[in-house]
Amino acid sequence: MTSYGATRMYKGSAWRDSHYLFRLSVLFCLIASITNSDTGEQMSTWWVSEGPVCSAKEKDTAKKTLYEHLYLAKNDSQNARMLPLIFNEHECYNYLPINIRVNLHVTSIINVDEKAQSLTTLVKMITAWPNLNMMWYPDGFCGIATFAAPKNMFWTPDIDIMESIKKEFGANDSPNVLLFNFGFTVSHEVLSLTTACKMDLYRFPFDTQRCSITLQSPSYSMQEITINTIPDEKNITQESKERFQAQGEWELLDITYMKDILSQWIEVDQLIYQITIKRRPQLYAIKIIVPVFFFLVLDVISFFIDARGANKLIFKVTLLLSISVMLLIDNDTLPSSSERIPLIGIYCCGIFCLIGISILETILVNFLKTKGDKMRSLEKTAAVSGRDDRDLEKLTDSDIYENTSEEQICTSDGLKLIVTKAPAQLPTQQKDQPPTQQNQREKIPLSWTRVAKIIDVTFLILYIITIIVFMSVLWKLWIP
Repeated sequence: MTSYGATRMYKGSAWRDSHYLFRLSVLFCLIASITNSDTGEQMSTWWVSEGPVCSAKEKDTAKKTLYEHLYLAKNDSQNARMLPLIFNEHECYNYLPINIRVNLHVTSIINVDEKAQSLTTLVKMITAWPNLNMMWYPDGFCGIATFAAPKNMFWTPDIDIMESIKKEFGANDSPNVLLFNFGFTVSHEVLSLTTACKMDLYRFPFDTQRCSITLQSPSYSMQEITINTIPDEKNITQESKERFQAQGEWELLDITYMKDILSQWIEVDQLIYQITIKRRPQLYAIKIIVPVFFFLVLDVISFFIDARGANKLIFKVTLLLSISVMLLIDNDTLPSSSERIPLIGIYCCGIFCLIGISILETILVNFLKTKGDKMRSLEKTAAVSGRDDRDLEKLTDSDIYENTSEEQICTSDGLKLIVTKAPAQLPTQQKDQPPTQQNQREKIPLSWTRVAKIIDVTFLILYIITIIVFMSVLWKLWIP
């Protein structure tokens, strides 16, 4: 009887993951040793036997008999409690370490704490190890092939998780282990693990994180215990996705494993699971990225507001304050622990600086246009009062205020007199003045307004180009 036939016999068992155990190399070694023994023909018949048909009462009696046969009724049964292979007489284990098989599935991602750099997951962990002292023939016990027994009566491998910060049982800890008649013990646990995970938040919220769960035995060297996985990588990822329960902020992408050796006091065998998860960025895009970009678009549109009044400057300052308030509210949402500055921080800071520079440009343009308007008002005052251009340059704001006050005090007759005499005097003054002075008088008020318009248009073009380049480079870095 080949090992493949033994595998086919137990395929389709009630327990879902039991068919993996038949693929273990330990079982093949066991079958080979049994076949070469004196009773190989009799035991080969046992592997393919379907077992006798027994009544319910006979099965209960068979369970009690099996319980006594395995020496489980004796509290001082050291063969069951100590390291199983110490009392093993099979030749294939004389110089081989115990092969511990582990099947780990991630069923839920409970929490990812970026500030504490920790990952909390709900994990289903199945551990199987050989215990050849717990073997029996199903034919002698009404075809019973599996038997549940109290866990505290057996040796269990002390497998620790190196990255573990906190470990709790996701449900009540199972008090039993499952014994297989061919000498394997299986333990099933559902754990809530909080493990340390070094996260790279540079591309937050479009980031992908990879966290490790390292299994090792702190008490046994690799000459005594080796830890291996049961299924391959594809089955681990597929089964984890099928059993994945919570569909929250994070998406499970892949689960892989690798082997390593830790050399400290002793050489310890390690089995490292690498869990790859990806953040769903929709919430952060709607909450932070889109509103900040909308403020930038409003700032560009504000260039078409008339700059002569104070409405444009007030509008830009309001945008800057709005971004500050929004970032203050979302302070807990943004990552604060990272080796590099996250791109979302560069994005918000860049737009904040662009709007700030835009406010400075608006203040400059308003200053130049106000100066041009002031020069124009001075010209009109000089034209009415008959002052020369030299007097115009020396005219200060206090003089303008005094002239304005004097004009308000004058009577209506005096105003009429000035109005009637002014046209007669202006031609003579214009004739006396050189043509260059007249041209300068026309250019003085217009030059400041023209400079302001040139600066405003040039800055708008450069501003739009800067925004396009900034967003393009940032987008390529953000979403590779």
